[in-house]
Amino acid sequence: GRDEEEGRCQADSPGLEVQYFPEAAAYSTPKQGEVRQSQSQSSLVEDPTSHMTSSSHITRSPVRNPLSFRMMQIKVTLLDGSLFTCNMEKRARGLQLLEKVYEYINLLEKDYFALSFRDADNNKNWLDPAKEIKKQVRGVPWNFTFNVKFYPSNPAQLSEDITRYFLCLQLRQDVVSGRLPCSFATHTILGSYTVQSELGDYDPEECGPDYTSELCFAPNQTKEMEAKIMELHKTYRGMTPAEAEMHFLENVKKLSMYGVDLHHAKDPEGMAIMLGVCSSGLLVYRDRLRINRFSWPKIVKISYKRNNFYIKIRPGEFDQFESIIGFKLLNHRAAKRLWKVCVEHHSFFRLASPEEPPKKFLSLGSKFRYSGRTLIQSRRASAQISRPAPNFPRCISKKNLLSRSLDGGTLHRKTCILKNPCLNRHTSRATPTSSLIGSPVITVSTKANRGANSGRTFQSDKTVQPLFDCTKITYLLAC
Repeated sequence: GRDEEEGRCQADSPGLEVQYFPEAAAYSTPKQGEVRQSQSQSSLVEDPTSHMTSSSHITRSPVRNPLSFRMMQIKVTLLDGSLFTCNMEKRARGLQLLEKVYEYINLLEKDYFALSFRDADNNKNWLDPAKEIKKQVRGVPWNFTFNVKFYPSNPAQLSEDITRYFLCLQLRQDVVSGRLPCSFATHTILGSYTVQSELGDYDPEECGPDYTSELCFAPNQTKEMEAKIMELHKTYRGMTPAEAEMHFLENVKKLSMYGVDLHHAKDPEGMAIMLGVCSSGLLVYRDRLRINRFSWPKIVKISYKRNNFYIKIRPGEFDQFESIIGFKLLNHRAAKRLWKVCVEHHSFFRLASPEEPPKKFLSLGSKFRYSGRTLIQSRRASAQISRPAPNFPRCISKKNLLSRSLDGGTLHRKTCILKNPCLNRHTSRATPTSSLIGSPVITVSTKANRGANSGRTFQSDKTVQPLFDCTKITYLLAC
């Protein structure tokens, strides 16, 4: 027993730590007992001063390039269907990858866009720019999709045509997949502007009798719809692609499901509902009909505990107390995902500047806060853009796009004619012309202390402060 104790002391001594191991051993993870045993054996058998012993020990281990362990291949699917591939270090943060994508597509108004990925359960997650990629993407390939995250309520306020073009690409995917429901009349109007943007003026010599049949405009496209789109397209002679995209956006922004991020939930009776997060607040849907709406000024606080998601509502005109409304989600991760989306949308659309994360060392709960620029800051930055309007190629959407579910499930890619030189048209800036699911209440409680939030008062969005306890993650909102 004494000999074993002496062996442990020798193994734990600082003079025998890493010097006998090649660099490749730092990437392996043997059991702790095995490491100490091997160290003690080597210290007893080998002579540290012997050149022969140390060199023979090194030659038995293969020499590996340490960079091969640190780099990861990343694939990003862009909005036009093309693929952007790059290599990055495992410790790279999300912002570094985003900057590479922004530079590749020549985008300056970048705050509306983000990267999404699918986890092992096929749930859509947004890549956090402030965190390391390897801590977010676990157990799946590093494949991302470039999407619109914050849909601007007024696309005409965007400064550059290329930004509006990418927004149009995202909205066309939303319409064709069925995620953004439209009436027959709206489908024909949006489809006609899409044809004008992608094909230009109607030319009877180049366009066949059913040239719109190869393009995709709606989940359930009919011959009658295609005929109406051709009829409208013929009246747009002289309209530039940028003008057609502006008209497209002016019409699509009026749809009730524009920019709504949907999440599955259940009411207290187990009925399926969906919660939608958008620029104006939180929406509740049942059977594709909106049955309730909670605007951001009406919500005091949002929180989650286990698989429950809670919102605290300000008292109404005839109410005396604040009320807490709860929703049940699939699991804890789904509740946290919805909570993070709400925090980001409220911060982007309502605050003048992003809220700082809590700095206390022993603070309880999540430290997550939105880290990007807000809508106000983004508009100020857009007003300072002074570069000439960039020319960029447009793609043609082929009729090879399958529908996806209302919650934005897996989308089978459409085939595009990418980087077509003949579509690299003039993109001058154009002058703009001028639902879902059931009873949300799971639990309702009242508090006799009206307006009491740990002794804090809130007068504006800029004074939002986090409030945490050890079991529930909370984010306070202000009007």
